[in-house]
Order: sequence, then structure tokens, then C-alpha cells
Amino acid sequence: MRHRKKFNHLGRTTSHRKAMLANMATSLIMHKRIKTTVAKAKALRSYVEPLITKAKEDTTHSRRMVFSTLKNKYAVSELFREVSAKVADRPGGYTRILKLGNRLGDNAEMCIIELVDYNENMLEVKETKKKARRSRRGGKKVETTEAEAPATETPEEKTEE
Repeated sequence: MRHRKKFNHLGRTTSHRKAMLANMATSLIMHKRIKTTVAKAKALRSYVEPLITKAKEDTTHSRRMVFSTLKNKYAVSELFREVSAKVADRPGGYTRILKLGNRLGDNAEMCIIELVDYNENMLEVKETKKKARRSRRGGKKVETTEAEAPATETPEEKTEE
């Protein structure tokens, strides 16, 4: 019986799976985003998020524990220097999975897994987005600031040089 055994083996032996997840975690830490299948991304998320949590506390013991799973000293130093500083105040959920569609060759579901604090495009959208409350009574209207209002450009005179 396989009661309470929900770990996805990904069709690989234990040694192959551990090596693959360690390599994928190293690539994710070094490049901040990678493209893979959805099943591998979900397995990678449960593999790499505890490592990032351990990296928040920069001690010799936590460095050795992370190195024993990653086996790449450049990825460990990147994790403890850059990534841990960015996620210091985040209580969890360090990765994001964005689905892309199916791969042409074998119709596998593809996605991008990325570190949340490194996607500048989504961070900019989050900062500029403002919520306006609406009521049926037609109360106060939200005023737009100069940054949100559409900019009107005046034609400038061209000078000849």
C-alpha cells in the first residue's frame, strides 16, 4: 500500500532525481528563472524553498547544509549573498510558476519558474496599481496624479546645427 506517499518520482531513480533537482535548483539560483515542465517545476519548488529559508540565517552550519544538497559553491555563495538579502522580509513563497502552454514535440505542459523578488516587470506593475473603491451612491471619485495622468507633449522647435 502507498498510503501518504505523495512525492512525485518524475519517472526517475532516486539518484537521478536528486541530481536533476540539485542541478535545476542551481540553475534557478544562478539565472533567477528557468523554463521547464510543470511537474518538474512543482517538484523543484518543494526542493528549493527550504534551501532559501535556510539561507536567511547565514551561519556555517546552514551553509554546509545547503552545500550538501546543491553541491555547487558558486550557487551557495549567490544564494547567501544576493538572494537571501532580497527575501529577508518575505515569510515564504519565494518562487512563482507561470504556465506557458504545451510543448510542440510531446505536448508536455511547459512553464517558467522564477524567483519572486527578481521579476522587475511584475514588481513595477504592483507598485503603480491603485485600487479605487466604488459605491452605488456615487460618492468621492479617485483623482489621478500627474504620474498616472496621460502626458501631453508639446512640439519643440528644432534647432539647426
